[in-house]
Amino acid sequence: MIIDIVRFRSPAIPYTFLILGMSKSRQLVRCGWVGLDPEMIHYHDTEWGRPVYDDRLLFEMLTLEGAQAGLSWSTVLKKRKHYLKAFDGFEIQKVVRFTDARFEKLLKNEGLIRNRLKIGSVVKNARALMEIQRSEGSFSQYIWSFTDGKVVRNRPKSWKEVPARSELSDRLSRDLKKRGFSFVGSTICYAYLQAIGVVEDHVVGCFCKKSIRE
Repeated sequence: MIIDIVRFRSPAIPYTFLILGMSKSRQLVRCGWVGLDPEMIHYHDTEWGRPVYDDRLLFEMLTLEGAQAGLSWSTVLKKRKHYLKAFDGFEIQKVVRFTDARFEKLLKNEGLIRNRLKIGSVVKNARALMEIQRSEGSFSQYIWSFTDGKVVRNRPKSWKEVPARSELSDRLSRDLKKRGFSFVGSTICYAYLQAIGVVEDHVVGCFCKKSIRE
């Protein structure tokens, strides 16, 4: 197998344009932040940048993006299964009923990022999200209303061209905060929008760019 790596610099994360293939005539190109970790590769190939409309998954990804603050995505991804178990599969109606005793138990869970504010934000955000479901019909409808239901398709040639935030993430962040959410700063919101496919930021040449459009 051929592995060819070219590195770029980024304020947020180092960007590596990674090419994997069986031969020079048949190469598979991925966004370079993926690296060589099988979990990261699978996440990039099957989830990142693909439109999400399910409220449960939207809640899960919002939680994981908030948990990432100050850490690497690979760290969070390796803990994902623990988050799913600890927060009852991110079933919103279950999470909103978490008690103080349950919260204290979560703080002792070594499978989670044991930050009191981050863990506390999950229950807080679940309650705020449920209010949006009541007023807007679904969290999905609310999120996608910021782009009139359309995917924002960008064509970055390298990670240097991908911003850490945007006017769209600024607007979403402000509105979520007004509605009682926490760990939803603009940078977190931009990463969230990328993850759930509202913003499609696969670099030019990445094989996922074509598959997402089809």
